[in-house]
Amino acid sequence: MKARVHVTLKNGVLDPQGKAIGHSLNRLGFPEVGDVRQGKFIELELAETDKAKAKTRLDEMCRKLLANTVIENYSIELVDG
Repeated sequence: MKARVHVTLKNGVLDPQGKAIGHSLNRLGFPEVGDVRQGKFIELELAETDKAKAKTRLDEMCRKLLANTVIENYSIELVDG
C-alpha cells in the first residue's frame, strides 16, 4: 500500500521560504501570484494491507518524525497498489 503525506505550516506561522518563492515568481513575470505557503510531500510504501492499521501507523510516524506538530499540520492519503 502506498501512502502520501502532506505537511504544511499552520496558519499564523511565518513562512519565509514561501514568501521568497512568491517574490521570485512576481519578479519572473507572474504578478498574479499572491501569498505562497510551501510544505513537504512524502510518499511511502507500506507493507500493510489493512487501511485502519496503516493510517494509525502513519499517524504515529507523522507525530514522531515527519511533522513538527507544534507548527505544522499534516494530512494522510492512502493509495491502493
